[in-house]
Amino acid sequence: MTSTRPLHLAAELAAGSGRAGPETAARTAALARIAEAAALDFLTHDDSFGGPGLDALAVLARIAPETRSVGLVPTVTTTHTEPFHVQAAVATLDWVSRGRAGWRIAVSPTGAEARLVGRRPAPPVAELWQEAGEVAEVSRKLWDSWEDDAEIRDVATGRFVDRRKLHHVDFQGATFSVRGPSIVPRPPQGHPVTVVDATRPAARDTAAHHADVALIRAASAEEAAALRAELHQGARAHGRDPGQLRVLLSLTVDLDAYEGGAGALAELIAGWHGGGAVDGFHLVPVVPERDLERFASETVARLRERGLFRTDYEGTTLRDHLGLARPVSQYATAGATA
Repeated sequence: MTSTRPLHLAAELAAGSGRAGPETAARTAALARIAEAAALDFLTHDDSFGGPGLDALAVLARIAPETRSVGLVPTVTTTHTEPFHVQAAVATLDWVSRGRAGWRIAVSPTGAEARLVGRRPAPPVAELWQEAGEVAEVSRKLWDSWEDDAEIRDVATGRFVDRRKLHHVDFQGATFSVRGPSIVPRPPQGHPVTVVDATRPAARDTAAHHADVALIRAASAEEAAALRAELHQGARAHGRDPGQLRVLLSLTVDLDAYEGGAGALAELIAGWHGGGAVDGFHLVPVVPERDLERFASETVARLRERGLFRTDYEGTTLRDHLGLARPVSQYATAGATA
């Protein structure tokens, strides 16, 4: 049986290399253009809290003006960082990219990274993911704290914003508190896309509760299908529509040594997606310059020949690519009801 669900494809840029140096901007832009020519949904850029060089969010903000359609999803660590500034940075990336931003939430569990900051020891991983979920929750509140039409920019009266359409946020989490509104107007997508790597069990509830895209790893289609069902069940338990959660398999790819090469990879993608195991694939190329190029030119071409993947983008935002609705501001909804 062939699935009629859209196939979603994404790829990693950094391939485990950690933080990028300034000299990598041109390389990253070139890779992004390859992915964009293949109409991939989005690109991730890995990061670590204690690594040297530029952070992933800064790198993707740098290349956003050099791309037009592909989604840009940097890894953002929520441990030891200030939630207010994190959400403002992600919102800014959404503005810079004109609605193509996401963020892949990560936690920092090591004592070595905790010592870099000196604020507190690293808590247990389960607590870190609970905190990450609270960061995702308050970020949505802050993104909603400006209604879509809060900016009026009335030169004659000198009024930039309609204060009636700014909303106060007073959030108390287990380890932090935040007051708003945000300093950045509501992002073009309403909420930039939230991505969570749900491979580890400790992250799965956070993914089910807060993620738009969950990344998993599995050795078989049956295992992948079971993880997808678990995430959907968790989303439903949190009062969410499971249909608004995309589950992608993260797969490390070496097309120089992968058995059967690009053709075999296309068969695997078609089979697992067609059988309903996953909504798409997140490719982690061993050598991005080689494997991303071959994936884009060979594997994607085979999928298109079978009518399984689009030939061009059909929308302008990352939410469009993923078939996700643009959220209505929770405060605007409350105001309309009142």
